[in-house]
Amino acid sequence: MFKQKYFKYFFIFGLFIYFMGSPAYVYAQQEQVFPTKEERKKEKQERKEKRKEKLKRYREQGHSPHRATIYAMVCPGLGQIYNKKYWKLPLVYGGFGTMAYFISKNNNDYKDFKAAYDWAKAGDETIPVPNEYAEKYSEAQLKRARDVTRRNLDYSYIITGLWWALTVIDATVDAHLFEFEVSDDLALRIEPDIKIMPNEFKPYTGVKLTLKLPFSKH
Repeated sequence: MFKQKYFKYFFIFGLFIYFMGSPAYVYAQQEQVFPTKEERKKEKQERKEKRKEKLKRYREQGHSPHRATIYAMVCPGLGQIYNKKYWKLPLVYGGFGTMAYFISKNNNDYKDFKAAYDWAKAGDETIPVPNEYAEKYSEAQLKRARDVTRRNLDYSYIITGLWWALTVIDATVDAHLFEFEVSDDLALRIEPDIKIMPNEFKPYTGVKLTLKLPFSKH
């Protein structure tokens, strides 16, 4: 009995020694070794070089319409800044400011008329009057006003979305035309003109449009 007990312990200890010296355990131990200071420094330098290379490729791509579109979608006005059309920023944010005003106004009106309509529909005089509209208009008028303000609120959101889409389209078009060059040989002039009618010998005035186009000299 005593020998069997110690034999079991020796057997377990032998298995432990075997697995400790097995290639799988050694490999696992090697995998858990932390990188040295030089290896970390080298890895950091490689990441830095990759970022520099990526930035270099980014700059060599030139002005990108795709990038301008993404910028305009992420943040209104950012596409115009990327295109260096700074004078358009007041128009962009002025439009969004106007839309924000109408959204706020229509939302407040809708809440007021809805509260007044709910009060008039309930017909309970013990409930406090929510606002001046409740006693000023009839139930039918309040219902119509509620529906109209709700529709106007929806229109405000739709117009805001359309305005955003318009700023994105504007940024994309400007990016496509950013490096567009007009030849010096191409000219358009509009100037007044005075001619004499051949039969009646009377002068008459008009506008002369002159378009100069470059032609090959071959």
